[in-house]
Formats: sequence, C-alpha cells, structure tokens
Amino acid sequence: MIFDIALLMAGFVMLLVAGDWLVKGSVGLAERLGVPPLIIGLTIVGMGTSAPELVVSLDAALTGSGGLAIGNVVGSNIANVLLVLAVPALIAPATSTETGLKRSLAFLFGLTALFVAIVQDGTLSRLEGAVLILAMVIFLWLQFRAAKEDGTTGDIAVTPEGRAMASRSIVSYLAIGVIGLPIAAHLTVNAAVSISTALGVSAEIVGLTIVAFGTSLPELATGLSAAFRGRASLGIGNVIGSNIFNLSAILGITASVVPLPIGPHILNLDIWIMVVTSLSLLVLLFGKRRIGRPLGAVALACYCAYIAAAFLT
Repeated sequence: MIFDIALLMAGFVMLLVAGDWLVKGSVGLAERLGVPPLIIGLTIVGMGTSAPELVVSLDAALTGSGGLAIGNVVGSNIANVLLVLAVPALIAPATSTETGLKRSLAFLFGLTALFVAIVQDGTLSRLEGAVLILAMVIFLWLQFRAAKEDGTTGDIAVTPEGRAMASRSIVSYLAIGVIGLPIAAHLTVNAAVSISTALGVSAEIVGLTIVAFGTSLPELATGLSAAFRGRASLGIGNVIGSNIFNLSAILGITASVVPLPIGPHILNLDIWIMVVTSLSLLVLLFGKRRIGRPLGAVALACYCAYIAAAFLT
C-alpha cells in the first residue's frame, strides 16, 4: 500500500501542476484573443480551478468507480467549507457583505437542495446531469448580467505579463494541462481504488476523504495565498464558486456521460453534512458574522472528526 500512497501523492502533485498550467495557458490565450477579463474570471478561471475534480470524477465514472466520482464532489464541497475556509481563517479573519457574493451563496444553497432532491432515488441520471449543466449555464448568465450592471470586471489577476505571454508559452501551458490532467486523474483514481481495497473500505469513502482532500488543494492554496496577502475575504468567493461548479458542471458533465449510482452512505449521511455546511455558511454571511480564528478552529475540528467518522462508519 505504500507504493499506492506514493502514486496517489504523485497524482495530486500532477493535478495541481497540470491544473495550474491549464488555467495560465487558457488565460493567456483568452487575453491574446481579446476576451474581456470579466468573461475570463467567470468562466475560464472558475472552471479551470475545478478541472482536477472534473477529470478525476470522469475517469472514476468511466472506469466503473461511480461511487468515487460522487464521493469526490460531495467530499470536496464539505472540505471547501470546513477546511479551505477554516485554515486561512486561522491566519486572517474573513468576512464579506457584498451583495453579489450573497446572491451566489443563495444560488449554491438552492443548487444543493436541487441536488439532494434529484438523487433521492439513488441515481444521478443523464437527464438529471443535463439539469445540473443547465443550472451552471444559468449561474454564469446571472453572474455576467450582475457584473455588467454593477460595472465590475471580476477579481482576477490579469497582468501586463499575462498579456505579453508568448505564443509558445501559451501552447506549452495548454499542452501540459490538457495532457497532464487526464494522466494525473487516472493515476489518482487507480491509486485511490487500490488503497480502498487494501483498507477494506468502499471507493466512495476514499473519494469522500482522501481524494476530495487532494482535489481541494488548489482551492486551499488560493485561500492561503489570499489570507497571507490580507485579502482573506476572497477565499469565501473562491469556495462558493468552486462548490457551485462542483455540483453543476462536474457532476452534470460526469452524469451526462455515465449515470452515477448514489451509495447509501452518501445518500443517508454525507449529502446532509454538505447541506448543513452550506447552510452554516449562508447563516454566517447573511448574519454578517466574521469567520475568525475561533470559528476556523471549530470548523477544522469538525472536518477532522468527519474524516475519522467516515472510516469508522
């Protein structure tokens, strides 16, 4: 199993590098083509940072590990709130009263409720996957319309260096991202399945915990970077956007390709934990509460307890 753990770690590193390079190459290409920063921020960067979850879920579903695919997304959404927001909060408190962020959070809670409702039969079908994709399209349209009305361009680093990125560099970034992500995903899924077999637990448990943690690393890195730069509130938007893309784009696209079974562990426990974490974030932001060190410590403790309980139940 040591070899499988090493392969899993290698897969996570490859996912981080390939995903980051795919985003850089995509942003460079978009800037070269004259795409407005608003569109880059709402689409390319938002979906690009969720690329690890997408390729892992697709690979898992296509290789017969649908439980791992579902576990990856549900576990990632839980980790994003209890881990990705908690760790940066230990460094710098985060709060946000922006109307746009609250709208997005309300959309996330509605999307979470929709997901819970449509999977009660124990399956996420192709039609239901298409509904989730439609939800993603609606979200992007609402974001674009709100940004246009507010006169904002989104918070994204579009630098002079990015505009001057050489064509050769753009091609290199894109090539490494497009080629590296599927390889990293396949490596990660195979190692995760081997580890689940060795531990005697289901693939969905490994997806909910180990794989979800690994695919949430890009969001955690972004949150930590924002906290160290004194812009911890940006981490909240990062988490909300990532969770929306996870449920709508990743599960939508994956289920449209391969219908996904929902195991009893996820159906009876984990999706409700996901609902509670989303509701907690909703209450905090609409109540204008600051996510500081005490709340961060509590959330992190809850995440550790959740991981431990997942392997014991």
